[in-house]
Amino acid sequence: MAGLDESGSNPDVGLLYDINGLAKDSPSWFDSAMAFVGEYGLLLALVLLVVWCWWGQRKRGTLDDAASSVAAVVWAPLAAGIAVLVNVPIRSFVERPRPFRVHRGVELLVDGKNDYSFVSDHATLAMAIGAGLFVANRKFGLVGLGLAVLEGFCRVFMGVHYPTDVVGGFALGTAVALLLSPLAMALLTPLTKMIGRSGRAGWLVWDRKVGPVAAPLTGTATQSGAASADPDERDLAA
Repeated sequence: MAGLDESGSNPDVGLLYDINGLAKDSPSWFDSAMAFVGEYGLLLALVLLVVWCWWGQRKRGTLDDAASSVAAVVWAPLAAGIAVLVNVPIRSFVERPRPFRVHRGVELLVDGKNDYSFVSDHATLAMAIGAGLFVANRKFGLVGLGLAVLEGFCRVFMGVHYPTDVVGGFALGTAVALLLSPLAMALLTPLTKMIGRSGRAGWLVWDRKVGPVAAPLTGTATQSGAASADPDERDLAA
Protein backbone atom coordinates (compact mmCIF):
# COMPACT_ATOMS: atom_id res chain seq x y z
CA MET A 1 0.00 0.00 0.00
CA ALA A 2 1.57 3.27 -1.11
CA GLY A 3 -0.45 5.23 1.41
CA LEU A 4 1.41 8.55 1.31
CA ASP A 5 1.84 11.18 -1.39
CA GLU A 6 5.35 11.17 -2.79
CA SER A 7 5.03 13.86 -5.44
CA GLY A 8 7.43 16.76 -5.63
CA SER A 9 4.63 19.20 -4.77
CA ASN A 10 4.17 17.58 -1.38
CA PRO A 11 5.40 19.91 1.43
CA ASP A 12 6.75 16.81 3.14
CA VAL A 13 9.07 16.25 0.19
CA GLY A 14 10.01 19.91 0.04
CA LEU A 15 11.02 19.87 3.71
CA LEU A 16 12.98 16.68 3.06
CA TYR A 17 15.01 18.44 0.37
CA ASP A 18 15.52 21.49 2.56
CA ILE A 19 16.89 19.50 5.51
CA ASN A 20 18.73 16.85 3.53
CA GLY A 21 20.17 19.55 1.29
CA LEU A 22 22.19 20.77 4.25
CA ALA A 23 24.25 17.59 3.95
CA LYS A 24 25.39 18.58 0.46
CA ASP A 25 26.73 21.89 1.75
CA SER A 26 28.44 20.36 4.79
CA PRO A 27 32.00 18.97 4.92
CA SER A 28 32.33 15.21 4.71
CA TRP A 29 33.51 14.88 8.32
CA PHE A 30 30.36 16.64 9.53
CA ASP A 31 28.13 14.34 7.45
CA SER A 32 29.96 11.31 8.87
CA ALA A 33 29.50 12.64 12.40
CA MET A 34 25.78 13.27 11.83
CA ALA A 35 25.37 9.78 10.38
CA PHE A 36 26.96 8.21 13.46
CA VAL A 37 24.99 10.40 15.85
CA GLY A 38 21.71 9.74 14.06
CA GLU A 39 22.28 6.00 13.73
CA TYR A 40 23.85 5.15 17.10
CA GLY A 41 24.97 8.13 19.17
CA LEU A 42 21.66 9.62 20.27
CA LEU A 43 20.14 6.25 21.14
CA LEU A 44 23.22 5.49 23.23
CA ALA A 45 22.86 8.88 24.92
CA LEU A 46 19.23 8.07 25.76
CA VAL A 47 20.24 4.73 27.26
CA LEU A 48 22.85 6.49 29.44
CA LEU A 49 20.20 9.04 30.42
CA VAL A 50 17.92 6.22 31.56
CA VAL A 51 20.75 4.75 33.65
CA TRP A 52 21.52 8.15 35.16
CA CYS A 53 17.87 8.74 36.03
CA TRP A 54 17.56 5.25 37.55
CA TRP A 55 20.61 5.84 39.73
CA GLY A 56 19.14 9.05 41.08
CA GLN A 57 15.65 7.70 41.66
CA ARG A 58 17.10 4.96 43.88
CA LYS A 59 18.05 7.66 46.38
CA ARG A 60 14.52 8.72 47.24
CA GLY A 61 13.65 8.80 50.94
CA THR A 62 11.45 5.73 51.33
CA LEU A 63 11.17 2.36 49.66
CA ASP A 64 7.67 3.14 48.39
CA ASP A 65 8.82 6.35 46.73
CA ALA A 66 11.93 4.74 45.27
CA ALA A 67 10.01 1.71 44.01
CA SER A 68 7.40 3.77 42.15
CA SER A 69 10.06 6.05 40.70
CA VAL A 70 12.30 3.21 39.56
CA ALA A 71 9.27 1.45 38.05
CA ALA A 72 8.61 4.57 35.99
CA VAL A 73 12.23 4.63 34.79
CA VAL A 74 12.10 0.95 33.87
CA TRP A 75 8.95 1.62 31.87
CA ALA A 76 10.80 4.04 29.53
CA PRO A 77 12.90 1.42 27.65
CA LEU A 78 10.08 -1.11 27.86
CA ALA A 79 7.74 1.39 26.21
CA ALA A 80 10.31 1.92 23.46
CA GLY A 81 10.48 -1.82 22.78
CA ILE A 82 6.70 -2.16 22.67
CA ALA A 83 6.38 0.86 20.36
CA VAL A 84 8.84 -0.64 17.88
CA LEU A 85 6.88 -3.91 17.89
CA VAL A 86 3.68 -1.98 17.21
CA ASN A 87 5.45 -0.31 14.30
CA VAL A 88 6.12 -3.63 12.53
CA PRO A 89 2.56 -4.08 11.17
CA ILE A 90 2.27 -0.35 10.49
CA ARG A 91 5.30 -0.43 8.21
CA SER A 92 4.02 -3.52 6.42
CA PHE A 93 0.61 -1.92 5.90
CA VAL A 94 1.82 1.47 4.60
CA GLU A 95 4.79 0.15 2.58
CA ARG A 96 6.31 3.57 1.98
CA PRO A 97 9.69 3.39 0.20
CA ARG A 98 12.68 5.23 1.58
CA PRO A 99 12.99 8.76 0.13
CA PHE A 100 16.32 8.10 -1.58
CA ARG A 101 14.63 5.36 -3.61
CA VAL A 102 11.89 7.66 -4.91
CA HIS A 103 13.43 11.12 -5.27
CA ARG A 104 16.52 12.15 -7.17
CA GLY A 105 19.14 14.26 -5.51
CA VAL A 106 18.62 12.94 -1.98
CA GLU A 107 21.98 12.70 -0.20
CA LEU A 108 22.19 9.29 1.50
CA LEU A 109 24.62 9.18 4.43
CA VAL A 110 24.22 5.52 5.46
CA ASP A 111 23.87 2.24 3.59
CA GLY A 112 21.79 -0.86 4.12
CA LYS A 113 18.38 0.81 4.48
CA ASN A 114 16.28 -1.56 2.39
CA ASP A 115 13.12 -1.69 4.49
CA TYR A 116 10.16 0.68 4.47
CA SER A 117 10.25 4.25 5.68
CA PHE A 118 7.03 4.94 7.62
CA VAL A 119 7.18 4.97 10.66
CA SER A 120 10.77 5.74 11.71
CA ASP A 121 11.99 3.18 14.26
CA HIS A 122 14.68 5.54 15.55
CA ALA A 123 12.21 8.38 16.10
CA THR A 124 9.77 5.97 17.76
CA LEU A 125 12.42 4.59 20.11
CA ALA A 126 13.78 8.00 21.02
CA MET A 127 10.42 9.62 21.72
CA ALA A 128 9.11 6.63 23.69
CA ILE A 129 12.15 6.81 25.96
CA GLY A 130 11.84 10.58 26.28
CA ALA A 131 8.14 10.45 27.13
CA GLY A 132 8.69 7.54 29.51
CA LEU A 133 11.42 9.45 31.32
CA PHE A 134 9.10 12.44 31.59
CA VAL A 135 6.70 10.25 33.54
CA ALA A 136 9.53 9.36 35.92
CA ASN A 137 11.25 12.73 36.24
CA ARG A 138 10.43 15.95 34.43
CA LYS A 139 14.00 17.25 34.18
CA PHE A 140 15.38 14.02 32.73
CA GLY A 141 12.28 13.77 30.56
CA LEU A 142 12.83 17.19 29.01
CA VAL A 143 16.41 16.24 28.16
CA GLY A 144 15.14 12.99 26.65
CA LEU A 145 12.52 14.79 24.58
CA GLY A 146 15.18 17.19 23.30
CA LEU A 147 17.39 14.27 22.25
CA ALA A 148 14.40 12.67 20.52
CA VAL A 149 13.74 15.81 18.47
CA LEU A 150 17.41 15.91 17.48
CA GLU A 151 17.18 12.24 16.49
CA GLY A 152 14.27 13.02 14.19
CA PHE A 153 16.18 15.86 12.54
CA CYS A 154 19.19 13.59 11.98
CA ARG A 155 17.08 10.92 10.27
CA VAL A 156 15.82 13.43 7.70
CA PHE A 157 19.28 14.99 7.35
CA MET A 158 20.68 11.51 6.60
CA GLY A 159 18.19 11.02 3.76
CA VAL A 160 16.61 7.86 5.20
CA HIS A 161 13.24 9.30 6.29
CA TYR A 162 10.64 11.87 5.33
CA PRO A 163 9.65 14.41 8.00
CA THR A 164 6.26 12.69 8.32
CA ASP A 165 8.03 9.41 9.09
CA VAL A 166 9.61 11.17 12.05
CA VAL A 167 6.38 12.85 13.17
CA GLY A 168 4.62 9.49 12.97
CA GLY A 169 7.37 7.96 15.11
CA PHE A 170 7.02 10.74 17.66
CA ALA A 171 3.27 10.19 17.84
CA LEU A 172 3.59 6.40 18.15
CA GLY A 173 6.30 6.54 20.81
CA THR A 174 4.41 9.13 22.87
CA ALA A 175 1.13 7.26 22.62
CA VAL A 176 2.60 3.96 23.79
CA ALA A 177 4.62 5.54 26.62
CA LEU A 178 1.77 7.63 28.02
CA LEU A 179 -1.36 5.59 27.31
CA LEU A 180 0.08 2.34 28.66
CA SER A 181 1.84 4.02 31.58
CA PRO A 182 -0.95 3.46 34.18
CA LEU A 183 -1.08 -0.26 33.39
CA ALA A 184 2.71 -0.51 33.35
CA MET A 185 2.99 1.23 36.72
CA ALA A 186 0.34 -1.04 38.23
CA LEU A 187 2.37 -4.07 37.15
CA LEU A 188 5.92 -2.82 37.69
CA THR A 189 5.57 -1.04 41.04
CA PRO A 190 4.76 -4.19 43.08
CA LEU A 191 7.66 -5.93 41.35
CA THR A 192 10.13 -3.15 42.18
CA LYS A 193 8.89 -3.08 45.79
CA MET A 194 9.49 -6.81 46.08
CA ILE A 195 13.00 -6.41 44.67
CA GLY A 196 13.64 -3.47 46.99
CA ARG A 197 12.83 -5.60 50.04
CA SER A 198 15.18 -8.38 48.98
CA GLY A 199 18.63 -8.64 50.45
CA ARG A 200 21.04 -8.86 47.55
CA ALA A 201 19.09 -7.15 44.77
CA GLY A 202 17.49 -4.44 46.87
CA TRP A 203 20.12 -1.85 45.85
CA LEU A 204 18.69 -1.96 42.33
CA VAL A 205 15.56 -0.20 43.61
CA TRP A 206 16.46 1.62 46.82
CA ASP A 207 19.63 3.02 48.33
CA ARG A 208 19.10 2.12 52.00
CA LYS A 209 21.85 4.50 53.06
CA VAL A 210 19.65 7.46 52.19
CA GLY A 211 16.76 6.60 54.53
CA PRO A 212 13.67 8.71 55.17
CA VAL A 213 14.12 12.48 54.87
CA ALA A 214 13.19 14.27 58.08
CA ALA A 215 11.39 17.62 58.12
CA PRO A 216 13.58 20.65 58.92
CA LEU A 217 13.39 22.23 62.39
CA THR A 218 12.56 25.61 60.90
CA GLY A 219 10.62 26.69 57.85
CA THR A 220 7.24 25.86 56.48
CA ALA A 221 6.28 22.20 56.41
CA THR A 222 3.53 20.48 54.52
CA GLN A 223 0.39 19.28 56.24
CA SER A 224 1.92 15.84 56.65
CA GLY A 225 4.92 17.31 58.49
CA ALA A 226 7.46 16.66 55.74
CA ALA A 227 9.44 19.41 54.07
CA SER A 228 8.14 20.71 50.78
CA ALA A 229 10.09 19.37 47.82
CA ASP A 230 11.06 21.21 44.70
CA PRO A 231 8.23 20.43 42.27
CA ASP A 232 10.74 20.00 39.44
CA GLU A 233 12.45 17.22 41.39
CA ARG A 234 9.28 15.24 42.03
CA ASP A 235 8.49 12.53 39.55
CA LEU A 236 5.05 12.26 37.99
CA ALA A 237 4.74 8.59 38.87
CA ALA A 238 4.94 9.08 42.63
